Amino acid sequence: QVQLVESGGGSVQAGGSLRLSCAASGDTYSRACMGWFRQAPGKEREGVAVITGPRIYYADSVKGRFTISQDNARNTVYLQMNSLTPDDTAMYYCAASRWDCYSGSWSTVGRYGYWGQGTQVTVSS
Repeated sequence: QVQLVESGGGSVQAGGSLRLSCAASGDTYSRACMGWFRQAPGKEREGVAVITGPRIYYADSVKGRFTISQDNARNTVYLQMNSLTPDDTAMYYCAASRWDCYSGSWSTVGRYGYWGQGTQVTVSS
């Protein structure tokens, strides 16, 4: 079993920054790939960024603005979000997969068996 707890969400103005954290516990073999998804009201959950070993993948919409990182023990995953826009407003979820992530499938929601409770990010114009 894997437990994921997000923190760091909040409300900011456009152009601002936030840093999300995801504290993971439990079986490390079940979290070979970890990362962030988001879901805005009325929209499907979408991949934001994931990290798996030396590989990192980002959604095109956040490239150059968001940075994902992980501590050496792989117990905490961070998402530094800069230059936020109202389009980034969503509930952000930490996710973990027992499988490594690859470029063609990293954003597939069904690959992730563990999810946090989510943290709200609201960006005002």
